[in-house]
Amino acid sequence: MILHNFLKQNLPFDVNLLPDNCYLVGGAVRDILLKRSRSYLDLDFVLPHKPIETAKIIAREYQAGFVVLDPVRYIARVVFPHATIDFAGQEGDSIYQDLARRDYTINAIAFHCREGVIIDPFQGEIDIKKGILKMISRDNLADDPLRLMRGYRQASQLDFTIESFTRATIKDLKELLKNVAMERVNQELAYLFETKKGSYWLKEAFKDGLLDLCFPSADEKMVNLLANIDESAQFLSSKYRSNFPDNYSWYKEAKLACLTNQNPSIAETELINLKYSRQEIKSVLTILQFTNNLTEIDFQKNKRKQYFFFQSVGDYFPNLAVFALAHNVSKDLILQLMELYQNPEDAIAHPQPLLSGKDIMKYLNIAPSPLIGKILTEIQIAYIEGKINNKETAIDFIKNNFTI
Repeated sequence: MILHNFLKQNLPFDVNLLPDNCYLVGGAVRDILLKRSRSYLDLDFVLPHKPIETAKIIAREYQAGFVVLDPVRYIARVVFPHATIDFAGQEGDSIYQDLARRDYTINAIAFHCREGVIIDPFQGEIDIKKGILKMISRDNLADDPLRLMRGYRQASQLDFTIESFTRATIKDLKELLKNVAMERVNQELAYLFETKKGSYWLKEAFKDGLLDLCFPSADEKMVNLLANIDESAQFLSSKYRSNFPDNYSWYKEAKLACLTNQNPSIAETELINLKYSRQEIKSVLTILQFTNNLTEIDFQKNKRKQYFFFQSVGDYFPNLAVFALAHNVSKDLILQLMELYQNPEDAIAHPQPLLSGKDIMKYLNIAPSPLIGKILTEIQIAYIEGKINNKETAIDFIKNNFTI
């Protein structure tokens, strides 16, 4: 009844447009049974005949987007403003054979859209109630090794446990992950970085050897810091609620920095191989390169060092702050620096030049050269140290300190 009511209330098209033998399958069925709400509707239907034609008819009727995703496997997508609906050809001679090829029992449940009947040959609904992830078969996991990582991801997202025999099988098949494109592995890792239980399941995946291929340098000490990373991020989020999103994704790079090699050049190679973006790689490298600056004896009182620090780390500072707190860098220092960073008018974290390069060339009567950049830097440092306070005193400063 719950599935029937869900379709009746949420389906963005008339259910009568679906053929007689049409089944709702996959994660949507699981989530409806779990009463998990989604802000965006994502449904998968399986049909024994003409799935692409069915999708095309519905798209035309509702002037929705339409695209064929896989002409060989007969998969098409219809895109509505608040929903994505996929139609796929049934694999095998029956819905039972189709479900038998799936990864885990909780994902192998179908709902007959016309008859209102649940088809659950592997007792997935029972496993949903128990909160466990159980494989259909070893061969199914081996056929698509990404399903190995997906087990940890789904356990994280659903707050489930992985059934012991299933977990032992995943561990036994881990070498097959080398046959999976890194982009696909990266996507599963991204989900783990973004969920409340993600750090726990990353740690469990590490124990089982599933991270060996992605992060060959990861060790137990650094992986154990993932929990500290979460605590540090939550602490900063609670202090600056309006400045940080209420989710687990904003400090992903701080977690990545725990898993990669701590040598920035080696870490860069690892992250490139994992197909991370330039921005993500730059963030991790910045964390690895500049966190140790915070442990220098006089850093907390040395405005010059703080100025150069912020010039180097820029908007990567929040992730670095999380990483540093997890590594027991002084909380008082991090909060001091965070106050500077949060203030857009702060001269140390967000300097606004008193003079331009053209001003310096004019007052010193010099041509463009690297010296101008050096002078601009010294003017800014003199300003934050209280030696000058306006344009006029800045001009006097350069005339007194720089002779050409």
